Amino acid sequence: MSYKIIVLIKQVPDTTAVSSQTMKEDGTLNRGVLPAVFNPEDLNALEMALSIKERYGGSVIAVTMGPPSAADILRDAMYRGADKVFVLTDKRFAASDTLATSRVLSQAVRKIGGFDIIICGRQAIDGNTAQVGPQVAEKLGINQLTYVEEIVDLTDGKISLWRSVEEGKELAVSSIPLLLTVTQTANIPRPPSVKKIMKYKNAEVRNSLSEACGINDLSSRGLLIEQWDAESIGMDPEMCGASGSPTQVKKTEKVVLKGKQFKKIEQTDEGIRELLQELIKDYVFD
Repeated sequence: MSYKIIVLIKQVPDTTAVSSQTMKEDGTLNRGVLPAVFNPEDLNALEMALSIKERYGGSVIAVTMGPPSAADILRDAMYRGADKVFVLTDKRFAASDTLATSRVLSQAVRKIGGFDIIICGRQAIDGNTAQVGPQVAEKLGINQLTYVEEIVDLTDGKISLWRSVEEGKELAVSSIPLLLTVTQTANIPRPPSVKKIMKYKNAEVRNSLSEACGINDLSSRGLLIEQWDAESIGMDPEMCGASGSPTQVKKTEKVVLKGKQFKKIEQTDEGIRELLQELIKDYVFD
């Protein structure tokens, strides 16, 4: 038996590049000043999906919600082995909280249909809520297993796996279809394949503009990045974006990090000896 696996991925701002310009006056994230990256745990989710495909057979579909530029991580997913990709982009999706996001994603999953397993990262580094995956499962009415570390077996419509819990690890069994959320310690994501980069580097988003330009054979060439808006997935615009997001930011505070105690070390033999003594005193060296 082969399996149809949908991986939910997200393009996020690189939080390692946070600066004083990161937050806007209204307390929202100024994404324009931060480089965009593939959410780390979503790479682990993609790797788990590809491993299941290689072990048991099937296909891997990657789905992301975001601006048109989010297609960049879909190309990355194709470079790593995803068979088909979709970008959910619509100005009316902007400012969606986790609830509204899960509504959009679950509608897209329903349109794709016929899935066996949905996999996503445990949480995104720009929100750290770990809510979207479980909310998608709830809206689809399917089982969910979170904090997944390792797939043990997948046969006869059942999956067994190890999941991380506070006391250690737990062996869990469930029927499919189901949704899994994956931790960053679950695996080491494979790097992009050079052959696949050469094959998919020209993958394009299909929309009205690309059709008008005559790019109408992307699907046959395996270079299609399907773009869906609210109407495409049957999404009520009032149920997504700001209008469909009950989360309200009550208060934000700016945290300013200031250096307090420091000691200048002179670039001399005596300065180096002094530094070593300090390190030994602090048990950095012994």
